[in-house]
Amino acid sequence: DVQLQASGGGLVQAGGSLRLSCAASGFTFDDHAIGWFRQAPGKEREGVSSITSRDKIYYEDSVKGRFEISYDNAKGTVYLQMNNLKPEDTAIYVCAAVSPYFGSMATMDPSVFGFWGQGTQVTVSS
Repeated sequence: DVQLQASGGGLVQAGGSLRLSCAASGFTFDDHAIGWFRQAPGKEREGVSSITSRDKIYYEDSVKGRFEISYDNAKGTVYLQMNNLKPEDTAIYVCAAVSPYFGSMATMDPSVFGFWGQGTQVTVSS
């Protein structure tokens, strides 16, 4: 089975930066996708960003220009560099994977992600 290990969360002031990591292993198929989702207290889970093994990328509108996702295939790790953080970015961030994935575009549909890791807390103070 695919294993996902998220890390890198923490407490940061507004305007600061954090880098989340999602270490992924156990893929049977080369074609797959990994995404970051977040859930704030009292709110529904929302997609943040995803990347495919063919480097197709998606960003949710509210993070465009501030967050950058990347995939180090050699390390099997997806990074989410989060800059200019805002209090509304406060949430538990979870990485998820879909394998196999042959889509021509990155997806943020949570129903297609069959593997989920544990969350890492991101707290942005004002």
